[in-house]
Amino acid sequence: MSQPPNPQYQQAAMPGCWWHPNRPTGLSCSRCERPACPDCLREAAVGFHCTDCVQAGRQQDRVQQKQYRDAGYGARTLAGAQPAQTAVVTPVLLALNVIIFFITVAQSGSISSNNLSELFQLGELANPPTLANNEWWRIFTSGFLQFGLLHIASNAFSLWFVGRPLETALGRVPFTVLYFVSMLGGSAANLVFTDIDAVPVVGASGAIFGLIGAYTVIVIKLRLNPTWLLVILGLNVFITFQVPGISILAHAGGFVAGLLATFALLYAPEKNRLGWQIGGMAIVVVALIGLIVWKDAQTVSAAYCQLTPYQGQSVYLCYR
Repeated sequence: MSQPPNPQYQQAAMPGCWWHPNRPTGLSCSRCERPACPDCLREAAVGFHCTDCVQAGRQQDRVQQKQYRDAGYGARTLAGAQPAQTAVVTPVLLALNVIIFFITVAQSGSISSNNLSELFQLGELANPPTLANNEWWRIFTSGFLQFGLLHIASNAFSLWFVGRPLETALGRVPFTVLYFVSMLGGSAANLVFTDIDAVPVVGASGAIFGLIGAYTVIVIKLRLNPTWLLVILGLNVFITFQVPGISILAHAGGFVAGLLATFALLYAPEKNRLGWQIGGMAIVVVALIGLIVWKDAQTVSAAYCQLTPYQGQSVYLCYR
């Protein structure tokens, strides 16, 4: 006559959980094979893993993902750059414009006539000092100068509204390059297609129109709904032609430069993409610089420019 199995004997025969030795268990981790109670096991793709193996696996995954990204793979922006969750370049550019504006206001003592400040006069895109006196820094410094409160407010709003989503879509480095290439395009168009005595121009709108040109390429490439783009473009074109004193050439030049630069970024072949992108950008930049050099060759040089006192103000004058 057989005796029934002794539960205490069976319980003693089972190993204790690795983390709770007082808990006998017949289960084990399928990765490290240590005995584990149900509370210490997690379902995995194959079998069950203990909590230590789950944590070690997550750490290993993070290391592998970082190595994968550092090698140039993984998630990418439209331009193939490292993705950024938040915009950084756009707020920095916006802050620079605002800070420089208030510096010119402090120098001139007027918020509506800040163009009388020395910084403003030394940085605006005026043809005589730029072409005849080789003050080439004005090509970029003029893009950070704004004339009056309405000008800085409108450009700041446009840059914030247009720049942030474009920066996250392209990546910080491509966005920064795009911005300055667009600024170069706006300045080049104004220098090349105006005469030597043209009115000086300032403002970030040339670069902002370049960002709008970038949106045009994105809409075409991704076949997006163009309604939002047409509204923004139409509004800016209306302001360009209706508000007096705005440089149409700078806006058009920035738009074309931004469009071409974004085309080079987004339509570069996948193989050796960075090399193709740099080459495409270089072609755009060299073409713009070539136009400026050609215009400079047509201009009588060796002008003498200086800040001259005039009616209680310092005025930057050039003599040829």
